[in-house]
Amino acid sequence: MEGIVDTVVLVAIAVVGAALARRLGFVAPLVLLVAGLGLSYLPGFPEAHLEPELVLIGILPPLLYVAALQTSVPAFRGALRPILLLAVGLVLLTAFVIGFAVHWLLPEVPLAACVALGAIVAPPDAVSATAIARRVGLPRRVVTILEGESLLNDATALVMVRVSVGALAGLAVGFWEIAGEVALKAGGGVLLGMIAAVSAAKLHKWIEDPLLDDAVSLLTPFVVVIVAEELGASSVVAVVIAGLYLGHRIPYLLSATSRLQMDAVWRLTTFLLEGVVFLLVGLQLRTVVEHIETDMVTTVQVTTLVFGLLVLIRFLWMYPATYLARLIPRIRNRESRPPFSVPTVIAWAGMRGVVTLAAAQTLPEPNRNGVPDYPRDLFIFIAFAVIVLTLLVQGTTLPTLARRLGVREDNSAQDALAEAGVQHAAGRAALEALEEHADGAPESVVDRLRGLVESRSNNAWERLGSQRQETPSAAYGRLRREMISAERHVFKIARNEGRIPEEVLVRAQRELDLEESQLRRSEE
Repeated sequence: MEGIVDTVVLVAIAVVGAALARRLGFVAPLVLLVAGLGLSYLPGFPEAHLEPELVLIGILPPLLYVAALQTSVPAFRGALRPILLLAVGLVLLTAFVIGFAVHWLLPEVPLAACVALGAIVAPPDAVSATAIARRVGLPRRVVTILEGESLLNDATALVMVRVSVGALAGLAVGFWEIAGEVALKAGGGVLLGMIAAVSAAKLHKWIEDPLLDDAVSLLTPFVVVIVAEELGASSVVAVVIAGLYLGHRIPYLLSATSRLQMDAVWRLTTFLLEGVVFLLVGLQLRTVVEHIETDMVTTVQVTTLVFGLLVLIRFLWMYPATYLARLIPRIRNRESRPPFSVPTVIAWAGMRGVVTLAAAQTLPEPNRNGVPDYPRDLFIFIAFAVIVLTLLVQGTTLPTLARRLGVREDNSAQDALAEAGVQHAAGRAALEALEEHADGAPESVVDRLRGLVESRSNNAWERLGSQRQETPSAAYGRLRREMISAERHVFKIARNEGRIPEEVLVRAQRELDLEESQLRRSEE
């Protein structure tokens, strides 16, 4: 019972913290992390400990899966080169540079342990970065690169951590062994992800109940990661591949009701998971600090070195990766040369998060099972410190940097024009379908449907006009919402007076809610 109460308290705090962050205009992970750190010093507040298995199997898979579901496959494919350069090349470079640097500063610590630390802190977490990117209005390609990097860099980092830990335990690890393990895990992840995606797609196609669709969707990432771990494949790659495939196929697999319901379910799930994780990071920080046995001077030196190198390496990588590739004619002809400010913003968007947290706690205990002595508590503290510092330093300044450098993109007019053109074509197709199937239908019904098509088309074209005066569609939405509010009031009074049963109110309220939801979506 105590565990249930603690969980409810954590979720409630996460919800309040996220609401406060939105009200103040801050990034939610940053607010929750600071809140957790403050609460950890309250007398009597329960200590928090997040097991790495829970993060790697219970929290990370659904977060990666829903991010992949929402990622545009064409955009992801178009940005695959910079995504792989960041998710694979930069992670490996960061792991080795930080590993050698820490080993230079602490020569008594085995190099394998230092490289493991480098791999732990190497992968950025794009939960907060992409949230800021969308709020500030960064170009879509920048957002796609940040999202794609976060989807794939976890696999690279986790494989490097496992290889380094194996070397630390005395296992012979050569280049070909590493290359073979990476190829086996990545290839197995791709294959397993495709099999899982096709199987889930068949289930979704067969299922007609939206609740069952939601259940299958929620179970998919957990089933994929459990099977991948059992088979020795990369669970991260498998989950991402399954999410990308299913996200691209969702318009063909699910009914309208299932899509709307599933979107709401996943939005709530990710909101709660992200909030609780960053709150727990803050709550654990005090305990991590208290367990450090390394002296304060060395702790500060190593932490400063690691954080400084993380920022520096990412900057040094971004500019050559961005501009040297465009010396190749084929790439130069396909991709325009971005201004200097774009790689600068991407380089600064390197906040760490969930994977760094989980990977740090998988470090083996020293002097057990052949593992030599090394400062495990110091390394875990550094991982936590990196999460805090990147969120505090980079997370708070990224919006200002993007605005100062002018890395913003307003796609509203372009999107409205594209939508209007496609809506016009869709309207023609709808009218053709109406004429084909209208035999025997009342003329009043046919006229009403024709008017609906015309209204939707006009609404799309109106978005291209001036925003200073109210458009007919906006006026319609405003007035219709007032009418819906009045209708709801009458139904509630009738229920309260016993003139209609509860079931009638629920049915009428659902229809009114759906209509109001549609009105609000059309105005976004």
